[in-house]
Amino acid sequence: MTTHTHDIDFKKTFTVEKIAGSQVKITGEIPYAELAEERPAALKALGKNIEVDGFRKGHVPESVIIARVGEMAILNEMAERVLGHFYPHIIDAHELEVIGHPKVEITKLAPENPLAFTATVAILPDITLPDYRAIAKEKNAQKASLEVTDEEVEKQIESIMRSRMAYERLQSKAAANTEKTVTVEDAPELPTPESESAKTEEAFDPETAPLPELTDEYVQGLGQPGQFTSVEDFKAKIKEHLTIEKEQEVHTKHRADITDAIITASTMELPELLVDSELGQMWAQMQEDISRANLKVEDYLAHIKKTEQQLREEWKPAAEKRAKLQLVLNEIAKKEDLKPDVEALEDQVKALMEQYKDADPMRVRVYVASILQNEAVMKMLEEMQ
Repeated sequence: MTTHTHDIDFKKTFTVEKIAGSQVKITGEIPYAELAEERPAALKALGKNIEVDGFRKGHVPESVIIARVGEMAILNEMAERVLGHFYPHIIDAHELEVIGHPKVEITKLAPENPLAFTATVAILPDITLPDYRAIAKEKNAQKASLEVTDEEVEKQIESIMRSRMAYERLQSKAAANTEKTVTVEDAPELPTPESESAKTEEAFDPETAPLPELTDEYVQGLGQPGQFTSVEDFKAKIKEHLTIEKEQEVHTKHRADITDAIITASTMELPELLVDSELGQMWAQMQEDISRANLKVEDYLAHIKKTEQQLREEWKPAAEKRAKLQLVLNEIAKKEDLKPDVEALEDQVKALMEQYKDADPMRVRVYVASILQNEAVMKMLEEMQ
């Protein structure tokens, strides 16, 4: 295997200019000698699908290829190939952290002449972080209590009892309607706005009606058979459930309070490419959710009377926030030298690859590494005292 070398100073030969939108514009010329080295590969690529009687496919003479596609097509293929080789060298020489693919414009291309071009590409923005440790310390001191009060337990019990009352009322009415066959002769007895039965219906409101007595017998009829044995057991399990819910709610809100404050105090020029990427992920997730519900995306859009573009516009603030969050977490991880645990990374990648056998291993690894790194950053922030 031969190594393709270039006798070029990529730092001096190509200029890099920062432009709006956290992008850079690369400008320069590539000597024609470099293009000429790509000619054999360009001819092979262009000739592989040309069929000529008397020649095997892919083994057509150069003169036939030139006659079929023309010198300009060959020159364009040479240009694409040399740019593909040069671009990574330019990025490395200028130490650019690029995002996505470049938009390349060839400004001069002619036989025996240098190739002139410009390439515009998004880069990771410069981020000015606030004192994120101080912000985290302040938010940690303000973290909501995880304690579930007796008042919260009683409120939940009342909600359960009132839901039970409403359900039993509906069941009772359904049973009565099933048992009674209404005839024309019965018509005078049907409820009317003025009748006593109608007034009784209106008088019953499960939200305000007196609650039944909370007894061992009553709670034993709630939930699954044997789930609750006594009022004391019922209240203990309700409190346990509320504690789990509250811990999750407080945990989620607390993390959001920390990151929101850090994002608000940070400065950066957000690349539109990152926002578009987040919008793409949000759209893909919505499609998956709709598919799981056995619905069609077009039917769902028709139902809500919106287009995909309208939804993306509505989602844009959330997408921008998600993109900023990831950039901020990456920057903190860099400053704090936080990296994913190697063993945990390998274990989770292995588990995901077993579950999704057709997935790209590299993409899975990047995805898992990002999640683990984010978690490491958040734990560090939550431990600031």
